[in-house]
Amino acid sequence: MRVVVGTRGSKLALTQTQWVIDQLRKYHPEVEFEVKIIKTKGDLIQHVSLDKIGDKGLFVREIEQQLLDKEIDIAVHSMKDMPSKLPKGLKFAAVPKREDPRDVLILKDGYKTLEDLPKGAKIGTGSKRRKYQLLKYRPDLDILSIRGNIDTRIRKIEDENLDGIVLAAAGILRAGMSEMISSYIPVDIMVPAPAQGALAIQIREADLEIEALIESIKDVETEIRVAAERAFLAGVNGGCHIPMGAYCELEGDKLKLTGLYGSENGNCLVRKCLEGGIESPIELGLEVAQFVLKEYDNYER
Repeated sequence: MRVVVGTRGSKLALTQTQWVIDQLRKYHPEVEFEVKIIKTKGDLIQHVSLDKIGDKGLFVREIEQQLLDKEIDIAVHSMKDMPSKLPKGLKFAAVPKREDPRDVLILKDGYKTLEDLPKGAKIGTGSKRRKYQLLKYRPDLDILSIRGNIDTRIRKIEDENLDGIVLAAAGILRAGMSEMISSYIPVDIMVPAPAQGALAIQIREADLEIEALIESIKDVETEIRVAAERAFLAGVNGGCHIPMGAYCELEGDKLKLTGLYGSENGNCLVRKCLEGGIESPIELGLEVAQFVLKEYDNYER
């Protein structure tokens, strides 16, 4: 059996894809895997901030089209890049074990934590979610917009005279660059993006053979937590234009979901935490979404 796996061409995307293939090979050594690199709109337009060139889906649409056209059999994405609704004919297969969902700081020499940074320190990020949560904690910071892959962003600390940047821990850890991390940002200061650290393995709806193949690397805890976080994303209809995050914790048979939703300019940031049962993650996600939207509407009035 030969399986063609579609992915973006960035170092991180290829590392993630290779990780998925390596996991699958443990259970299916007889399968031959081939990687196909596909350029997306998000890859081609690097000089404009994400919220100005489109919405969620910038890094996935071209790959999804090749899946629909049967040019590839599996697509591997970062789950946080995925829109809340998938195109007709496509679905997620089982979700493998998640990497650390937190955000991290990579700071220039001499600094280790947010608290170490001097007044007016320059921090780079391309995310409104990160920007406005940082400013809520440290209103004195100067947040500058940056884009690019991990290496490009790290280089900008020197090239653009930044004091540091914020990235997802998962990307740094998967790229084998953990020594670059200055510190992890606690989730009570910065709520991660919904499903940050999780991988999305996308397949065609009717492809039962491929679905069974991927079922072997399913991680139940990750699947439950991601379901709650993505239900929140769907409930608030979130995209790149607004600061929005969700983080689900699993304790025994209980789920605790924190949702974040804000205005485009960051003036209003609503945060809500609710608990629910392990058997109903989607209901919990939608409930938290309703709470934050109601509070947000009250603020807007």
